[in-house]
Amino acid sequence: MKLIVESIGVKIHCPIDGRFAFFNSPYPAHKENAGLDIYPNVDFGGLAPCPVDGEVMLVRRIKSPAGSGFEASDHDTLILIENADNPETVTKLLHLAPIVKVGDIVNTGDPIGFTLRSGYYGWGTSPHIHLELRSPLDPLRARGGYNLELKDAAKSEVIDEISGLVVHLQSEFALIQLETKSLGLGCIVNGEPATLDGGIPYYGWLGAHILNAPNSGVVEILKKPIADVIQGFKKSCKAKCRDFRFSLNGKPLLGLSLTLWPNLKPLIKLIPLKRNDLNIEKGEWVELKLKVV
Repeated sequence: MKLIVESIGVKIHCPIDGRFAFFNSPYPAHKENAGLDIYPNVDFGGLAPCPVDGEVMLVRRIKSPAGSGFEASDHDTLILIENADNPETVTKLLHLAPIVKVGDIVNTGDPIGFTLRSGYYGWGTSPHIHLELRSPLDPLRARGGYNLELKDAAKSEVIDEISGLVVHLQSEFALIQLETKSLGLGCIVNGEPATLDGGIPYYGWLGAHILNAPNSGVVEILKKPIADVIQGFKKSCKAKCRDFRFSLNGKPLLGLSLTLWPNLKPLIKLIPLKRNDLNIEKGEWVELKLKVV
């Protein structure tokens, strides 16, 4: 487990072979830099590790919507943990079938539950834990969590092309391995190196991680402007996407799902417009094209 976030005294960890994202979701907390998704390196139904230290204070089963084009669990589960690092706060977790109960003491890395395929997901969403840091007086709402701060504002290499080896392929998406040692896909914000985070362009907005986060400016990749900064946080900013699109072998994509990689070996998820529409093979080298309208 690697320390990835330290906010209001609480330390949050991610499996070293996993990944994480602050902005790669349409859920309200992610737009406010108050939500974090941690993707352990497991399939749906795999055991996920606890990202914090503390005591389980609530386990509540909640109804989940039906999956949109996929079979989903008929429920989700909300888990609240009183944080050992700061007992005046709680950690809220979603998207697990828990193996813990109220009163259990959990430590970072302990198995906490099996990953669920929630009806809140899109058909290309991978197994993950949704996390928020909350006041114990307001632990459950979709809004109102504390802002989260990336512990290591590591710069990512700014690359001249988005290309790599296809290392995973299924009907919903493909993963390509970038030839770079970086936290994620590098970009430029107001002339400074940064790291992209989000579902682009299909969410209509994105995040960029940068040490001195601006409140305005332009995000660029491949020397092309793709988004306009609208809000700054600590070590990150949010930007509204311009009109742009990616294509592969002449076919348009829905977009790229971008996350952060603690092992500094980033993969990029390619999401097609429809299932089985990528027309590539595992082991193939591919290059994406970017068009800004």
